[in-house]
Amino acid sequence: MPPEGSAGSKMGVSLTYAVYTALLALSLILTLPYWLLQMLRHGKYRAGLRQRLGAVSSALRANSGKPTIWVHAVSVGEVVASSAVVEELRRQFPSHRVLISTTTSTGQKLAAKRFGEENVFYFPLDFGFAIRPYLEALRPELCVIAETEFWPNFLRLARKSGARIAVINCRISDRSYPNYKRIRRWLPGVLDDVDLFLGQTEEDKKRLLNIGAAEDRVRVAGNLKFDVAPPPAPKIVGSLRAALGEPGNPTALAWPVVVCGSTLEDEEAPLLAAFHNILATHPKATMILAPRHPERFAEVAALVEKLDIQLVRRSLWSGEPLAGCVFLLDSIGELAALYSLATVAFVGGSLVPRGGHNILEPALYGVPIVTGTHYENFRSIVNVFLSRNAVRVVGLADLPLVFMELIGNETQRATLGRNALAALESQRGATANTINALVALMGQKSGENTASSGGKR
Repeated sequence: MPPEGSAGSKMGVSLTYAVYTALLALSLILTLPYWLLQMLRHGKYRAGLRQRLGAVSSALRANSGKPTIWVHAVSVGEVVASSAVVEELRRQFPSHRVLISTTTSTGQKLAAKRFGEENVFYFPLDFGFAIRPYLEALRPELCVIAETEFWPNFLRLARKSGARIAVINCRISDRSYPNYKRIRRWLPGVLDDVDLFLGQTEEDKKRLLNIGAAEDRVRVAGNLKFDVAPPPAPKIVGSLRAALGEPGNPTALAWPVVVCGSTLEDEEAPLLAAFHNILATHPKATMILAPRHPERFAEVAALVEKLDIQLVRRSLWSGEPLAGCVFLLDSIGELAALYSLATVAFVGGSLVPRGGHNILEPALYGVPIVTGTHYENFRSIVNVFLSRNAVRVVGLADLPLVFMELIGNETQRATLGRNALAALESQRGATANTINALVALMGQKSGENTASSGGKR
């Protein structure tokens, strides 16, 4: 980009953002049939549409006089990972409102449950007309973005409004890194609007620097996901334990329970085939199957019945004993706690090339973990666990054998589970590092306000 401050620089920057905005608008127009179809078929993206277009709710406007910290967490994973940070920000800054935006409806529901509906809203589309009403109503002193959400117009306008901006738990995945490098020429101008990047690992720091982040703004704070505590157990956990437990000993499972979480299309079929093998030796074994996307619940239920395996849907279950069946978890927000019931836990999104999902949820309960070979989105976490013999990584061909091996070897299961807990504990501390950095950043903001009544940073 041209040198900062020159007339050419200002014109170049304005043109870059104008082109970006035009391309974004064109992309939305061209993909509009897809969004409309998703709304009609599954009800997706309909929730919060007015908020996404810039309509600020009356609840958010109610206390607009108070100073604000705006935390953006895209979906469920980011909400869970940043929850401790949100609570600590509330404690550190009791005079501030801490508001949380999400992009997905599942993230919205979880955030509302944890932080109160009055403090949660949908993140606006990255257009000036949608962003400005929020900045004008909330007047945030600090914007905290969880993981990697580089929305150029939002970053530019938030910084122009006077807010400090921090990207926490920042991760540049194997899949996104080549894309960032392709637009490396334009990224520094966007990344310059961020005051602080807190990377998960040294590799993330290196990648941030390579795509144009200023070195004095990038630090490594660790991965917030390692600090997540086990969720409060919903009632379903006790009910299932009773349905699966030995009579007179409710803490012990009467037969093997395989929990398969966050599964995607083309994963359920091989998992169910592996479960068929388990049933041949353990006819009362139970699989708890949790598809990643709610719109696929009916599809997965039909697949189970097609394979002639007894199906019990969570939504229809009334507490009867469970044996030799698939328990389909057609609900939201219960999977994490149900890993505590696993004889063996499988984490999906990893048998197919989709990058995998978070293996830390079952690790919290010290259960043996199996995941597929496609774990690119969680490479640093899986590598920590692999280095400590705390996870089994398998391909499609080996999946049935690994399940049978672990179910039949209590010593091996105990070792894997114990190692998983130890691996998780060894990586804790990111929350404290993140809070310390954010408090310091707020201190810089406060110092600026004291030294000057206005002006650009």
